[in-house]
Amino acid sequence: MSNVTNKLTINLSKALLMGVCSLGLAISATAAPVATNTTISKSSPIFLGDGGEYPFSSAVRVGDTLYMSGQIGFKDGKLVKGGIKAETKQTLDNIQAVLLQYGYQKSNIIKCSAMLTNMDDFSDFNKVYQSELAKPYPVRSAFGVTELAAGASVEIECMAAK
Repeated sequence: MSNVTNKLTINLSKALLMGVCSLGLAISATAAPVATNTTISKSSPIFLGDGGEYPFSSAVRVGDTLYMSGQIGFKDGKLVKGGIKAETKQTLDNIQAVLLQYGYQKSNIIKCSAMLTNMDDFSDFNKVYQSELAKPYPVRSAFGVTELAAGASVEIECMAAK
């Protein structure tokens, strides 16, 4: 083969490849489903409650989603006594109170993050958590942490949606 034939073959191959690629893009572009009634709504955050002497809101609502600050087992301004089970129960009661205050309920919870200072308490924590929430359970993450505010053993923060 001569040099001219080689160049012609290479250029034709490139042209054929580009044509096939263009055809593939055209087919995939026309075959893609088109959303005709997509609604995008933007809702400004509404900051609810305050942390009293602490610099945070108790919850923020964006649209129909409620993002709650973490709760610990405080009752009457003090951490409840009785260990992880009592603290977990009180923490979930406090979450319930925030939910009710803003028009939500436990069945609206979609995600929780739990922080425990001792992962050996995880089984006891889970027993109380399971008894306080119903199926289908919210998605959840659990973390072992070194320390929590006020010497708490557990802190839970949740998101709820209607």
